[in-house]
Amino acid sequence: MTQNKMTADLLWQLGRITALGLSNDKKNIVYKVNTPSIEENKQNTKFYFIPIDGGNPSEIENTDSILTNKKLSPDGKYLLSHQEVKLQNVLGEDFYPELEKAEVQIYDSLNYRHWDKWNEGKFNHVFYKENKDDAPQTDIMENELFDCPQKPFGADEDYIWSPDSKSILYVSKKKFGTEYAISTNSNIFQYELETAKTTNLTEENVGYDVAPQFSNSGILAWLQMQHDGYEADKNDIIVLFQGIKFNLTAHWDGTVDSFLWSEDSQKIYFIAPIDGTKQLFEVHFPGLTKMQPLVQQITNGYFDITNLIGFNDTKIIVTREDTNHAAEIFSYDLVEKHWQQLTNINSEIYQSLALSNAEKRYVTTTDGKKMLVWVIFPPNFDSSKKYPTLLYCQGGPQSALSQFYSYRWNFQLMAANDYIIVAPNRRGMPGHGVEWNEQISKDWGGQVMDDYLSAIDNISQESYVDTNRLGCIGASYGGYSVYYLAGIHNNRFKTFIAHDGVFNTQSMFGTTEEVFFNNWDFGGGYWEKDNAVAQKAYTQFNPMNFVEKWNTPILIIQGGKDFRVPIGQAQEAFQAAQLRGIKSRFLYFPEENHWVLQAQNAQVWQREFFKWLKETV
Repeated sequence: MTQNKMTADLLWQLGRITALGLSNDKKNIVYKVNTPSIEENKQNTKFYFIPIDGGNPSEIENTDSILTNKKLSPDGKYLLSHQEVKLQNVLGEDFYPELEKAEVQIYDSLNYRHWDKWNEGKFNHVFYKENKDDAPQTDIMENELFDCPQKPFGADEDYIWSPDSKSILYVSKKKFGTEYAISTNSNIFQYELETAKTTNLTEENVGYDVAPQFSNSGILAWLQMQHDGYEADKNDIIVLFQGIKFNLTAHWDGTVDSFLWSEDSQKIYFIAPIDGTKQLFEVHFPGLTKMQPLVQQITNGYFDITNLIGFNDTKIIVTREDTNHAAEIFSYDLVEKHWQQLTNINSEIYQSLALSNAEKRYVTTTDGKKMLVWVIFPPNFDSSKKYPTLLYCQGGPQSALSQFYSYRWNFQLMAANDYIIVAPNRRGMPGHGVEWNEQISKDWGGQVMDDYLSAIDNISQESYVDTNRLGCIGASYGGYSVYYLAGIHNNRFKTFIAHDGVFNTQSMFGTTEEVFFNNWDFGGGYWEKDNAVAQKAYTQFNPMNFVEKWNTPILIIQGGKDFRVPIGQAQEAFQAAQLRGIKSRFLYFPEENHWVLQAQNAQVWQREFFKWLKETV
């Protein structure tokens, strides 16, 4: 049996694949591979194509000659693009050009910063022009203080051509300032080239409308959430056909990640979380018949499908990963129900490693529900031994705890360091029905905390768990969970690690940038004294209020450019721990946001993570 195990250095030698699409002739899959360089502190990128039926990859300098340009209109006459446009005075030099050395920003409303960037008065706009050199560009959002692509993560998938090349469809949240910060009401707009008229296609819906996509026969579909301000709402597939809108997933108890029309426009394939994984589903489009759309799960297994690329006869091309393997490109035969791995970016490395085993368990919660818990065991696990065990608290709070492969919270790496990981699909996770997912809203410190403790208590009954060496770790809402459990764990844990976690719900509400998030999850502002739900969030569910019960070492990690969970949260927690005489450490990354993206920073993160565990567990 091989004895090599995953290491922090090796984790950052893995190639990270991104599928770019099918080639023009549909005979090849085009993709890029980013490989981090710790020495250069950057990622190196190479482009490849591989035959759609499998074979040897070929490296190419760029993808222009082989990949369809989706920004070229179907008739070939026009090109789409986007760029930032300066429309608002914000900087001192905007107001006082004679004071050129002044460094100041002036705001009259919220949305003055977002994710990891300050608002400098620039907005993403969509442009089109004739497909010839030096043709003038037309801004289809001229003078609008709105963004497309959306910030912070939108890209060129936020705007597409109509099949007849006569209009442009684009996604934008057309709200400004404070209204923008408290709303999730994005819409899909249609801009007519001939008349320059813009129509809101989703005006009646007040939640997210995103990801417009036309079928081969010209039928429009998109993703939609119903409630304004609820960013983790049930995500449905909407189809517009002959002027009528159909919700294909309304009666299905789940939420959609992404989708792809079938080649014949008769059905839609989509990815969705289910029972601790992310699988492929299909839903038939019934047209104008009165048949209710039928949703069917197509794949099943201990893996996540992460991206839909295209089709090859009866096969669908996807990317797939699991807790032991970073993403690779696969094909799945929809008829024969057979998988084929097409790329092998990291196969040689994985073949040299002893891999961990992920076991799926079901634990009964304090309210009598069945909860899925992933238990990840060290490579070459020996049940006659005792192992230190980590309770992993997922962020989100409403993000799936599935078979994901993270380059920071990497279960394979943790297990390779001889830790057992307990990862509960506690309340507030998709993949277990809408009710289970929604229960966490306005109840951050309630049933979910019992779920965590039910999971660790259940696994702790096993003889191979060293109950004197339990740790609790997590980021974002997982970091909140760590801070909260530190005050109520009744000496279960010997150590805590919180990364970019919420420590004080009141100051979090006052400093986070997407106000709609805490507005929904906390139930309102801390000044709403007659709002019992909100007041519960700022008192009973506020980790700060349980610091007097802290008695356990804690490592606190924070990114300086994290505007989602700003630096004050970590500062307050560290200061409280230090002043109470609790062994604590503050790991601060000035240039990182809610994540850790730079190679050398990531190495420091991993080394400090395991160093702390060795010191305290």
